[in-house]
Amino acid sequence: MARSWGLTNQPNPCAGIKGFSEPGRDIYIENNVLDAVWQAADQPLRDALDLAYLTGQRPADTLRMSSLAISCGAITVSQGKTGQKLRIEITGELDDLIKRIDLRKQDYKVHSLQLICNESGRPITECALRSRFDKARRNAAKNNPPLKKQIEAFQFRDLRAKAGTDKADTHGMRAAQEQLGHKSASMTEHYVRGRLGKKVTPTR
Repeated sequence: MARSWGLTNQPNPCAGIKGFSEPGRDIYIENNVLDAVWQAADQPLRDALDLAYLTGQRPADTLRMSSLAISCGAITVSQGKTGQKLRIEITGELDDLIKRIDLRKQDYKVHSLQLICNESGRPITECALRSRFDKARRNAAKNNPPLKKQIEAFQFRDLRAKAGTDKADTHGMRAAQEQLGHKSASMTEHYVRGRLGKKVTPTR
């Protein structure tokens, strides 16, 4: 950066040094692991888990989803990381979830436009989401000893990869790409293929 600003003409001291690349996560969250954490979660966290999985969006984008973004049977999402805009159809389980959230919010004195709210009706922050998730994960691991290792490895952000993997498995890679908002199918394939492994048929 200093060279680009014209502050120095010295060579880059990192030239010739091999960089360290951290391998990406390849964890797939099985349904029983997600269900164990969901059962141990409070209601706002359950809403967040369901919304993140059904829409396939990142945690921050999930928390930003607003009732103002709902129009003509779809919810508009502007992804914070890439700026990609999506219109996710409100059908099936997502429709049931939004109706459930709206019904719960009717009892609150504070009415936030955010879909994910705490027990007082106020928007949940990323820090609060993390705290609630960590607590639910600890309780789930305690209540499900055979799944302890898988539950402890579960991170909230893994729901996006699970959504993409499940979508690709049932509707194809193109559908998963569109849901995740990836620019290319190769990006989506790299993102989801290592999670469950490519589905193949037997020799006979």
